[in-house]
Amino acid sequence: MKQTVYFGTYTKKNSNGIYQATLDTEKQELSQPKNIITVGNPTYLRLTNDQSLISVATEGPLGGIANYYLPDNAFDLLADPLSNGSSPCYIGLDLERRLVFAAYYHRATVEIYRLNSDQTLTLTDTIKHSGSGPRPEQESAHIHFADLTPDHRLAVIDLGNDTLTTYDISADGKLTLKNTLNFEKGFGPRHLVFAPNGEYAYLVGELSSQVATLKYDSENGSFSILQVQKTIPDDFKEHNGAAAIRISKDGQHVYVSNRGHNTLALFDVTSNHQLQFIEYKSTEGDFPRDFAIDSTGKYLIVANQNTDNATLFTVDEQSGKLDCIQKDIPLPEGVCVCFANN
Repeated sequence: MKQTVYFGTYTKKNSNGIYQATLDTEKQELSQPKNIITVGNPTYLRLTNDQSLISVATEGPLGGIANYYLPDNAFDLLADPLSNGSSPCYIGLDLERRLVFAAYYHRATVEIYRLNSDQTLTLTDTIKHSGSGPRPEQESAHIHFADLTPDHRLAVIDLGNDTLTTYDISADGKLTLKNTLNFEKGFGPRHLVFAPNGEYAYLVGELSSQVATLKYDSENGSFSILQVQKTIPDDFKEHNGAAAIRISKDGQHVYVSNRGHNTLALFDVTSNHQLQFIEYKSTEGDFPRDFAIDSTGKYLIVANQNTDNATLFTVDEQSGKLDCIQKDIPLPEGVCVCFANN
């Protein structure tokens, strides 16, 4: 079996944009990523069901998202609604209602776009957050995530003001505030994953290097905190920023990447849906901003931003433990991993 993998990058040094590689599961080998699309700072990627790829994009003083056509390796630009200012840090998708959510860290906004039948993008709404927190990185609101809940509301995570907010989404792509969860000041929430049953979620705190277990109430779109624990050892005193969080397809294992400790932290999900720490696994590089698990649940790829390399692991389906089978895969400034068949 061969799987296509796309990589988003920063383009501050020697990267040219979006890269593509092939994971050969028979050989258990990832090919060397090749540049397929030249674009500035494509730091997050999402694939649509129309065989197009939506990417963060930067062009000079303009930032936003761009949509590219993928079949036949054409990689044609379909739309790029850029505007003055910084680019987003996360892209969420609602494929049923054909909506795209762009979360802007520096602008503290979420832009909602309709994905039209011709693959162009039309802005339908914009929300803006305010507020701040006690840490130096929290001088203002910083939206870091905007994506769907299992009941098709929008969950928005703000690292700057320590909140997780849910919004109702209308048929025409407008948002209405539903509920807000406030974390302990300085938690620095970043990303979120839901358990398969949709009743529980796990949220990583970048600034505090913590992971929270949450209960989701679909009646009123509210979250409550059940548990909080560290993603790094108590005796690790150097700087760390927790980054990506993923959950296995069966919902039994949760992984968090640690930038600084340079590990993936593995947690088991207990019978009461809380997390139990199992082990740390080196990412074989520095600053693992993102990683992804393939659709079979048997392979995991992590991108190490500062050492310009990716690492391939096998995943033990029973224990969730990782085994490194390929390291030092050249990937310049890698910050996003996106499997084509996920």
